[in-house]
Amino acid sequence: MPETAPRPLPLVTQDDQTEVGSYFVATYPPFSVWGKAGVETDAKPALNAPSAGPLGLYLHIPFCRKRCHFCYFRVYTDKNSQDVADYLDLVGREWDLYTQLPAIDGRPLNFVYFGGGTPSFLSTSQLERLVTRLTAKTRWDQAEEITFECEPGTLTAAKLAVIHRLGVTRLSLGIENFDDQILELNGRAHRSPEVFRAYEQARALDFAQINIDLIAGMLGETEDNWQNCVQRTIALAPDSVTIYQMELPYNTTISGDLLKGAGRFTEPVANWSTKRRWVGEAFAALEAAGYHARSAYTLVKNPVIRFIYTDRVWSGGDLAALGVASFGRVGGVHMQNLDTWETYAGAIERGELPLARAYRPTTEERLIRDFILQLKRGSLVPETFRETYGVDVLERFRVPLETLTADGFLAEASRDRIALTRAGLLRVDVLLRRFFLPEHVDVRYT
Repeated sequence: MPETAPRPLPLVTQDDQTEVGSYFVATYPPFSVWGKAGVETDAKPALNAPSAGPLGLYLHIPFCRKRCHFCYFRVYTDKNSQDVADYLDLVGREWDLYTQLPAIDGRPLNFVYFGGGTPSFLSTSQLERLVTRLTAKTRWDQAEEITFECEPGTLTAAKLAVIHRLGVTRLSLGIENFDDQILELNGRAHRSPEVFRAYEQARALDFAQINIDLIAGMLGETEDNWQNCVQRTIALAPDSVTIYQMELPYNTTISGDLLKGAGRFTEPVANWSTKRRWVGEAFAALEAAGYHARSAYTLVKNPVIRFIYTDRVWSGGDLAALGVASFGRVGGVHMQNLDTWETYAGAIERGELPLARAYRPTTEERLIRDFILQLKRGSLVPETFRETYGVDVLERFRVPLETLTADGFLAEASRDRIALTRAGLLRVDVLLRRFFLPEHVDVRYT
């Protein structure tokens, strides 16, 4: 394999100002190189051939009470109960189509992820009917992990009881911030009283894991507010904490305002150096409180806590994805569903898989993908890549590893371990571009 040229270009225009553009690296190659032609040439052949290894299921629930100003996912805020019921029926029919395919048929589910949007937007009866419909085809009572994302204001004690009864092992609360003014500025629907009420109700049900999401650098974020958020999180003592740095992909409300120069939002988004410092301070405070860093974004109270979803996806496992605009990967092929309600529904009504684009990475691209995503954990073991790919990653990535070392972002590059420094971990998504093939460095990521 040719050596990757060192081109340490950031995913945003400047290294410090938070400008419009993608920051978070979710996969490789970039989404922009996936294409419609790949549905026929790559996705369908992969789905029509047997596949092995752990299988996961992602369900996109695209409904929200409000659209957050920083949100870049496919969500709807104008749907009524009949619309929701129709959509859930489509998801069930989509799973019917998948379970007839050789790549899926008969395989047990190792993990399930309810994402959105807002899965907790669903009523208890809607949620129960959806799970009954899906598990009639594929049981998931033996799954290692079932994750359910929640917006605190949509939760009640009764709904949480149903979520718990359905086998959810990790409840993830999208708190983002504890300050009501900042929540309002950023378009969040919930407020702090709902956060504390939902958390207490969830704790009373003894979920195996409760996760809290925070975002560093939201509109209006201040030093004092961020420190207060960290301390309130420590006081709640969740099982895990996930912290993201605010980014502005092209299709957010804030991004549109900036690109048009409309001036709707007068409060600033913190620059990258400030966000990295805030996240670093949060990591230090949480570690002092007994937490352990598990990746560039996540800390856990108990080091035995696993994130099966990210572990499987980041190491190349299969993920069947249901719902409008959802992303999956089966048989080594990346695929995404049609991204509008009308086209998604239309395909399923015709009895077709609602695939919009797909891409089969080369062996070299798969190596890069696995390497960079596993590096998000902060460290990886080179020997696993020799076993899987027959490649010495120390030599294959010698030049970018040397640049990371010279810049103070790499703590170790030995036969036993490649490990980032804390400074490297806090900016890992920018650093990963150094490992991209030259033809992918300058393309738009999404």
